[in-house]
Parts: sequence; C-alpha cells; structure tokens
Amino acid sequence: MDANTVVITGGTRGIGRAVAAEFAATGAQVVICGRNNERLNTALEELNTDHENVSGLTVDVRDESALQQLFEHAAERGGTVDVVVANAAINHGEPGKMSLDDESYDQFDETLATNVRGVFSTLKEAIPHLADDGRMLVPSGSVARKAKQGMGAYAVSKAAAEAISRGFSVDIDQSVCVIDPGLVATNLTGIQKARDAADIAPMYLWVATEADSEEIDGEVVDLRTWKQSTR
Repeated sequence: MDANTVVITGGTRGIGRAVAAEFAATGAQVVICGRNNERLNTALEELNTDHENVSGLTVDVRDESALQQLFEHAAERGGTVDVVVANAAINHGEPGKMSLDDESYDQFDETLATNVRGVFSTLKEAIPHLADDGRMLVPSGSVARKAKQGMGAYAVSKAAAEAISRGFSVDIDQSVCVIDPGLVATNLTGIQKARDAADIAPMYLWVATEADSEEIDGEVVDLRTWKQSTR
C-alpha cells in the first residue's frame, strides 16, 4: 500500500488507532483525526515511532468545514484518497443499560449528530478527493440490525449510519460498505471480555485492499466473511 492514502476519523484510540497502525505498517500515508488535541498528539507520536507516515488534525466530525480541511490535508500528503474509514463515534452510558425511553433529548441529539451526521459529512467531504477505485468503510455492529435491550440512541445511530452507507453505495461509483468487527474491547463499548482492537485491524485492511470491490459495495462485511475469505 506504499502509494495509498488512508483517512481514519476517530483514529486516536480504540479500533481507529489500531487500524491506523495496521495501515501505517504497510507504508500507506495515513491521516487520522480526533476531537481531543492532546490525545491526537500522543497518538501521532506513538504511531510515528515506527513508521513516520502518519499525520493528523484535530477535527470534530460534526463540523463539515473541519472535515473539508482534513481531506484537503490528506490530498496534499498523498494525492487522491484511496481509503476512508468513517470510524468516529460516541456513546453515552453503559451498553445494555441505556434504555431508549430514558434517553435524554440532548444525549439523543448529540449521539446522532456525531454517529449519523458525522458519517454523512465524512463520506460527502471525502468524495471530491476519492480515487476512482477508492473504498469507504463505515464501522457498525449487530445492534444496527437486531434490537438489543439497553442500547439506546447508539443502536439507532448505527442503523442510520448503515442506511447512509447503502445510499452512497448506489449513488457514487466507488465502493462503500459497512464493516462489522463484532464485539471489541474499547472505551466506547465498555466491554472488556471481547476481542482486542489490534486483532481485528487486519480485517479492515483486507476489506480496504483485497476484498472484491463489487461484492462488498452496499453490503455488511462481518467477521465470518473475513475469516472464510482469508483461510
């Protein structure tokens, strides 16, 4: 992937951070962003210890002008953008204990602003810089497709993000797909007894580079698909 440019939102920790390291190890130009400037600088310092090909900006994905600057920065670094991972997301409360009927309006609005509008804005702002054979990945989970008690606005937002992915997949020429890595131990999920983010990072690399672009376009790529295809 030496000549490729990869943009990962929410790339300062968790899955985004692990995926950034995975792509950086291939030699790609990797651009990450996050809302916390201190956390961003720490991530950049650590990621560049081994690779020196990772850059980033402090960006809130709810701000489309900031996203525009992010993709302009990526284009300056590596030309057209080859891969976009719309990873930035937030969650309020403990998974399984976020009853939708108890969700506050403020929390509901903030969750959808980041996890839904943020995904829409990320994909939209990427398109002017996206390579003809570029791919855009939208992380999600089974809660988007099957109701699970106590998942609140987070589940609603993931269902909407998947709909956005499908919509873009039929409206643009490049591939857009949902990637479902299953349960991963991150600060966002609050799940400790789950896969480590580093263990599923190669799945993202496979979807972005080796999976058939037509087969994944508009589809959900899950762990089973990845494992069966890479045996």
